Amino acid sequence: MTSYGGKDLASAFRTVRKNTIQVAEDIPESKYRFVAAPDVRPVARMFTHIAIATRIWEEVHKKRLTTLVGFDFFGMMDRFNAEEAKSRSKAEILELLRTEGEQFASWMDTLTPEFLAETVTEPDGKAAKSRFERLLSAKEHEMHHRAQLMLIERQLGIVPHLTRQFNEMVTQMRAARA
Repeated sequence: MTSYGGKDLASAFRTVRKNTIQVAEDIPESKYRFVAAPDVRPVARMFTHIAIATRIWEEVHKKRLTTLVGFDFFGMMDRFNAEEAKSRSKAEILELLRTEGEQFASWMDTLTPEFLAETVTEPDGKAAKSRFERLLSAKEHEMHHRAQLMLIERQLGIVPHLTRQFNEMVTQMRAARA
């Protein structure tokens, strides 16, 4: 049987974060205040949100909580909102994405199958999910917001890097076939 473990989680997360950083590099700092629609975070705040969001998974799993019943989500949201609201330059946001991402990935590198198999009860107390499933959601969360940012790139007239890479590959394949 093949096992997808901590090292695999870390590697996959590093790939996702690398792509997020590329999007952050491709958007000019002059567009970091751009808001795509009402009630959507500005670009800078969305990148900051992505950068620090891993802290919730660290808070739950480094403390080895076994239940989210009674967890102070509102207090955590208030702390996150305050952190996101801090004014940062593009360079500071890129550094935050790099350092927070590598810190989280390095921690995931150490996770054992036994740890990943442990369960954490939902806030309603009725269901539980494995730490593995919960930690996968960190990557899914980032990909959700990166998809939003890639659409924002299109709104700003920027062709996303993954599209550029795909188009280059297709061009090479056609040239090789000709």
